[in-house]
Amino acid sequence: MQRRFLDYLIITFKGIAMGAADVVPGVSGGTIAFISGIYEELIESIDKVDFSVFKVWKASGFKVAWKSINGNFLLALFSGIAISILSLAKLIKWLLHNEPILLWSFFFGLVLASILYIAKQINRWSPKIIIAIIATSVLSYFITLAEPFASPDSPFYLLFCGFIAIIAMILPGVSGAFILLILGAYQTAIDTINNLRDGLLTGNMELFKDALLKFVLLAVGAVIGLKVFSKALNWMFKHQKNLTLAILTGFMIGSLNKIWPWKEVLKTRINSEGEEVTLLDKSILPLSFDGDNKMLMAIVFIIIGFAAILILERLGSQKNKA
Repeated sequence: MQRRFLDYLIITFKGIAMGAADVVPGVSGGTIAFISGIYEELIESIDKVDFSVFKVWKASGFKVAWKSINGNFLLALFSGIAISILSLAKLIKWLLHNEPILLWSFFFGLVLASILYIAKQINRWSPKIIIAIIATSVLSYFITLAEPFASPDSPFYLLFCGFIAIIAMILPGVSGAFILLILGAYQTAIDTINNLRDGLLTGNMELFKDALLKFVLLAVGAVIGLKVFSKALNWMFKHQKNLTLAILTGFMIGSLNKIWPWKEVLKTRINSEGEEVTLLDKSILPLSFDGDNKMLMAIVFIIIGFAAILILERLGSQKNKA
């Protein structure tokens, strides 16, 4: 399809939104991609990236090879994701520590609206579809109850974390950041991103080299996971779309427990910066919250999150009509 510069700019902004979501445990960048109307194109484009592209390059030139993998689309989208993760990692970390209720309220509204949007795409309901939603809701809920464990320093473990996390990140309703949290690698991933940027900006090559090694290990695992999973997901969308949408809806319903704004801390741990952070918590009613529950502002941010999905849905609708 023919796209103008403005179209690619919008795709980059959608990538920025995906990156912001991927940084937060409990929120999926895949959800943003789905409701903004680019999810199937993303999966299909990733599926086209393989070694055969080099054959096309050799036979017909770089321009034809680049077009065959929808390169402009992938470049615009992943540029937005990278910009967002690199620039927002510190901000999201600050918000998680200082304004957790308002941050989770925003994402709760976002995911709530996304559930309604994705479920609306199911055009044929059956007992199989309902069972799939219930089963994946229960599975996703129990995943949110899992207790994170400490991350080993093994390079193979970081490869594994990258592989698993990217699968979750691209799957609507399943948070890659939360999977990293469960695997004990979330703090490592956030520190790697911050240290990579800080080492480059300050000229601290020791910090930069250490962060770069960890980043490459996570990235290689992610590329392998992305390629393997995109093929399966692309097939599911083409042959079992209603069932796939039901599974995604269920995962998102179950994930609401993780992003419920009001929590009671059950266990804490000391992170790499010597700060006490939450290791395990449980969802509670706002009135049972110990401290200022910020009820009014939380409701406002839930509405803002819900409205953000409506705006992205409108952008997605305009794209599909173009």
